[in-house]
Amino acid sequence: MLIMTNMAARVRRYGAVALLAATAGCNDFLTTPNPTVIDADAIDPTADAAVLAASAQQNYVVYHGLGTMYSAWFTGEAIVAETFPTRNEFGRRDVVNVNGSLNGDVWVPLQRAISTSRFVMGLNLPSPTTNLSLAQAALFNAFGFLSMAEQFCEGTFSPGPGRTGPRMNTNAMLDSAISAFNVAISVGRANGSATGTSYKNAAFVGLARAQLQRGDAAAAGTSADSVPAGFVFNLNFIDDLANRNRLSNQMWIFTRDRGSISVGDFFRSTPADPRVPFQNGATFTPVLAAQDPLSGTFWVQLKYPTYATAMRLASRLEADYIRAEVGNDAAKLALIAARRTAAGLPAFTGTMPAQVLTEFFTQKGFDFWMENKRLADMRRVPAGVAGVPVPGSTYFKPGFAPVGNNTCYPVPFAETSTNPAFQ
Repeated sequence: MLIMTNMAARVRRYGAVALLAATAGCNDFLTTPNPTVIDADAIDPTADAAVLAASAQQNYVVYHGLGTMYSAWFTGEAIVAETFPTRNEFGRRDVVNVNGSLNGDVWVPLQRAISTSRFVMGLNLPSPTTNLSLAQAALFNAFGFLSMAEQFCEGTFSPGPGRTGPRMNTNAMLDSAISAFNVAISVGRANGSATGTSYKNAAFVGLARAQLQRGDAAAAGTSADSVPAGFVFNLNFIDDLANRNRLSNQMWIFTRDRGSISVGDFFRSTPADPRVPFQNGATFTPVLAAQDPLSGTFWVQLKYPTYATAMRLASRLEADYIRAEVGNDAAKLALIAARRTAAGLPAFTGTMPAQVLTEFFTQKGFDFWMENKRLADMRRVPAGVAGVPVPGSTYFKPGFAPVGNNTCYPVPFAETSTNPAFQ
């Protein structure tokens, strides 16, 4: 079944979800008087919850592909190989609140994901303590709030139809994420199915990450320990030519079709690290070049080499990093040794705490290269994350101002100018 949404850019003005679905449980949607908006009263929580929850998940998937690209530019995982000034602002860490790409490519998709997942969570669902749709919606609502907390300096969300949301600081956004992760854990565990268990485990990873960012080291370690060995939760994509912007992997779209994503200097190690696969675009078949010739050699990322390549969202490996981070240097050194061995690298010989911290985050950076995690690490432990564009340094392309000192994104003017909470 293919599930699509069609929502206006100003997500917070919507109180319903627009769907185009070919399923017996949604036939009444196709005859609604307004084909783009569905009243809450027209929804049957029993018959329609699965479609709505899947649509909310897909909204997060769309955001995640775009959010990963922009955070990769911002943190030096990739360089902006195109001419758009709004996108080069991310590469320069100097993003202004009237940046159209900030609003259209990051804020609006993220708000859509949060809004639609909260809509499902607010339905009067049957058997709520075990309802799989509730666990699914809570999981992606939580990841939405976590992403907003990690990337934006402030935040907000729509609390209901046609209503503007509160102004939220980082801790408030993290608390919203923690609350929703706990719902996903509780319901997923009680549901007991393989899917429910997968939601629960992914939520434990996200919960540990949110608690770590919140400064609650003990709780983060406990949550990380709850993730089973070998666990991986992926976001899946398909190659649908008619719907690539919604259903396909945006990282490959912006690599193959636009020439926007070139691998960052820090991550082009010699010899190449297997966790960061790349190739000179001149030797690629077909030949690929940067959209902006001023970008120089186009280093093609090959972590996501097709329109249908999955993206990892949560894993036991991330939980291991969280557990080691809240531990002592011995814990960090043990994980460093394991990850260097797995990558075929020689042993690490540093012993000073600053060396251990930098190496720890360097290994984490390679393990989770372009997975939308590095910006949170950069904000939380700036001294340990190497390879980030340095404030005041010359931007790699001529004609642009030097690198700025942003550590998070501003809330777009399109939001703050119309939301009374920001005025």
